[in-house]
Formats: sequence, structure tokens, C-alpha cells
Amino acid sequence: MRRRIRRLSTLILLAQVAILSASLLIGFVLFAVTARANLTSDYQDRAADIAQTFAEMPAVQNCLSSGGSVCDDDVQQLATATEKRTGAAYVVVIDMDRVRHSHPNPALIGKKVSEDVVARDGKVHRATDVGSTGTTANARVPVFEGATDTVIGEVSVGIRESSVAAELLGQLPIYATWIVLAFAIGTAVSFGLAALLKRRTFGLELDEIARLLQEREATLHGIREGVIAIDPAGRITVVNDEAQRLLNLPEGARGRRLDDVLVASPIRDALTGTTEVKDAIAVTDAGVLVLNRMPVTLAGRPHGAVLTLQDRTEVTGLTQELDGERSFAESIRAQQHEFSNRMHAVAGLLELGRTDEALQYLDEIRGTSADLDRTLRTHVGAPMIVGLLLGKAAEANERGIDLVIAPETDLGSAPDRLQALVTILGNLIDNAFDALADSPAPRRVTVAIAETPEALTVRVADNGPGVPDDSVPRIFESGYTTKRGSRFLSAGAATKGARHSGLGLSLVHSTASRLGGTVTVASDDGAAFTVVIPRSGGRPDPGSSRSARSTTESPTQGGSR
Repeated sequence: MRRRIRRLSTLILLAQVAILSASLLIGFVLFAVTARANLTSDYQDRAADIAQTFAEMPAVQNCLSSGGSVCDDDVQQLATATEKRTGAAYVVVIDMDRVRHSHPNPALIGKKVSEDVVARDGKVHRATDVGSTGTTANARVPVFEGATDTVIGEVSVGIRESSVAAELLGQLPIYATWIVLAFAIGTAVSFGLAALLKRRTFGLELDEIARLLQEREATLHGIREGVIAIDPAGRITVVNDEAQRLLNLPEGARGRRLDDVLVASPIRDALTGTTEVKDAIAVTDAGVLVLNRMPVTLAGRPHGAVLTLQDRTEVTGLTQELDGERSFAESIRAQQHEFSNRMHAVAGLLELGRTDEALQYLDEIRGTSADLDRTLRTHVGAPMIVGLLLGKAAEANERGIDLVIAPETDLGSAPDRLQALVTILGNLIDNAFDALADSPAPRRVTVAIAETPEALTVRVADNGPGVPDDSVPRIFESGYTTKRGSRFLSAGAATKGARHSGLGLSLVHSTASRLGGTVTVASDDGAAFTVVIPRSGGRPDPGSSRSARSTTESPTQGGSR
């Protein structure tokens, strides 16, 4: 029984039936009281009509005018006949001396009434009278002398209340029938409403709905993914804390259109579209996001969409560092392989007794790779940056590009913003390598890193075709590339290191913007990107200032970026 009562449909039905019963009962009582009052008023009017007619009889007027008692028998006979004909309880005639000239009880004829003659003012008086004949609907009408306005007595007529109650009881069954019919219709409608609400709530009970709501709120605000639900009109119906943080949504975003709370950007275009989006990568000032948009359709009708966002900033940063370490390892492997080949060549020359040529070959080797190593160790103190540049130098060598470390490069062993520097430097060099892919030899990439007490400056230039003027305003947009147009890159392509993804420069721009820096581009004999990042705290790091012992650019052997 307790479980049945807890059912939503049963609770709704019982509540509706209780409200309907109370309303109908109160209405029926109020109607009965009102009908009783109306019937009493109607019977008082009937009594007044009877009394008015009786008072206008000449026999009554003459009797009261004479002031004698010889006419009492005639008046009594008229009163008795009127009572029988109209159903009145009594017809009493009283003169101005308060003497009765008729009464249902003949013994009271000729006796005075205790109360005053109320009709002496010439008006009709209606009331409920409680007298010797019981409770009656009473009316008292003045009796005038002939055609004059002189009041010579009054006629009091009463109709028993039992007659009023009997008529009311005769009418109540009809109204009770309508009340029962209204109750039956209301109960049926309540049952239908309860069944409809049951279907609309998918058969869930109240405690189940409350539990689902609690679980939903706990899940939405507990997961580390951003979740947004929008209705078919584009209004936000659900948004959790992570989504507000990732998209920097204002307070009170729920209930507003997504177009109104997001600035114009590729992210907004992806989230507010109508198509399905899977694992799209977008770059914002806050970091790198993975976007998913799933339209929701129920019964063939669109019901909005569900959007999810994942923060990939830390993963992207770690990927950049891993790429640097991998590049360094590949550089060591390539150098080991090259070193083995060179040793074989030197050994062969020595076995042939051609020592002069062997010495010349060793001098040539020392003047290329050794020169790059010496330049890096002289100008760059951070091991991670040295490893990154050595790896890029090996990649440049394989692609037929000269990687040049500018003489103004000066970086300490513990530079500020190291992780950001790896991201910026790696992406700019990769972007320069891609720009030179279709350029004729000689192909060159120049890297300059300068660290001062105020800022960290990175400059990467190439002698490629440069950046088209119409592309300059958009090159830092996520997904935009001059190679394949503007688009979002899938997560799978990003992990494979796909070129021309349109993501590298966007990462550079977002990283610099997040740290309060700037990115500029110039197209003069190629493209030159300059990134300036202010130092945190404005104080130089220990060992950040290194003396430049090399004053010339040092190209790698066939190096490229």
C-alpha cells in the first residue's frame, strides 16, 4: 500500500480527487445556503402579495374603519378561506389599537398583540417570524382607509418554513445529480491527466525523479569534461562548471543563446552548427580543446544538441616536450650513424696511406657539425632547448634545409617560461620547415632567442615564399592554413603529427597571449615570426646571461627546419 501511494499517477489522482471533492462539497453547501435564502425571500414576497390582496378587500377596510367587533366573523371567514386557498399558515388582521380581528386560533380574536403595529408607516415589512404557529416567512402590509393614505391597521401573513424546506429538498436532488456528474467528469479528467504526466515522466516516480536530478547534478559538476546542452532554439539548457571555465562563459549563461555568450570564433561556428562534430581540435587563449557536438533527435524531431569539451592543454604541452625528446634521440641516432660512416671513410683513407686526404676530411667534418654544437653550447644553456634544436637540425639536414642559429641568441640554463618556449620554438620551426617544402635551394631557417630581464624574444625566419597579404589576418586562427584552407583537425591527425594542420601557429598565438605576450609576422624575403613574452616577476634568472663567443651565423650541414 505504501508503495502504491508513492506512485506519481496515484498521488496526482488522489490529490485531484481530494481537491475536486472539497471544491464540489463546499460549492454544494454554498449553493444550498444561497438557494434557501432565495426561497425564503420568494416566500416572503408571496406572503406580501397575499397580504396586499387581502388588505385591499372592502370588507376588511370597512371592518377596520368602523372600529367595531361585529364584523370580526366576516373577516375571520375571509382569512380562513384565504389560508386554505393560498396555503398560508395564518392571515391576521390587526387594527391600530393592536387588536386582532382574525387569527387561526379563534380564542385570540379580540385580544391585543404584544408588539406594535409595524405597518403604521405605510410600508410593507418582510421578515422571518417565530410565533405561536412556528417559524414562518412573514409579511406585514398596511390597510388604508378607502382611497386615502390613512393607515387603519395591518394584515400579517405567514407561510411556514417547512414549506420552504420542502421545496428546497425537492430541488436539491436535481443539483446533486449535476454535482455527481461534475465529480465523475472531473475524476475521469484527473485520471487522464495523471496518466499523461506518467507518460511524460517516462514512468518514473517522484523519488526516482529526485534521485535522477541529484545524480545528474553530481555527475555534471563532478566530471572533468565540459558539457553543454542546447534546445532547438539554440538556448543553453544545461551547462556545468568545467564548460563555463573552458569557454569563459558569463554567469547566468543558462537560458541564453549560445551565439550571445560566445564571441565569433571557429569554436562558436562548430558548437552552433547543425552537423555532427567528432573530436575536433580548437585552440583558445586558455588552451587546446577537443570538441564534440551530437545532435539529439527524438521521434524524428530535433531536440537540440549535446556538446562536450575536453581540455587537452597539458597533453599538448607534454606532446611538444616528447617531440623535442624524440627529435633529440633521432638526432643522436642519426649522428651515430653518420659518425660510423665517417669513421669508415677515415679508416679507409688511412689504410690506403692517404693521410693528407684523411686529415682534410676530418677538418671538413669538424667545421660543420662541430661548429653547430659549439654555437649551441655557447649561446644556449638550457639542455631541453639544446636538445630541441639539435633534433630540429637533424630533421633539417634530412630535408635539405640549413638551420642557422643567429649570433644574437642568448639563453640561460634555467630560462623563464621553459615549457611555453618549447611549444613556441618547436611550432615556429616546424612551420618554417613546411613553408620551405616547395622552395628551391638554398633553403634556410634562422633562429634567434634572446633573454633579457624584461622579456623573452624568439624570432624564426625563413627564405621561403612568405605569408600572402590576404592570409595575414587569419594565420593565427585555429584550423586555418595556406596549404589546405581553413578547417578543424581531428584528434587522430594531430597525434600523427600531420603537416599543414593549421594548428601550430594557433598554438603559438594562444600560448603567447595566455602569458601576456605578442606575436608579429613580417614578409620580407620570406616570413619572419617574432614572439615577445614578458618575464614573470621582471627579474632575470641565474645564468640567463651568457656571453656570445661566436659572432657569425653557423649553418648546419645541409640543415633545414
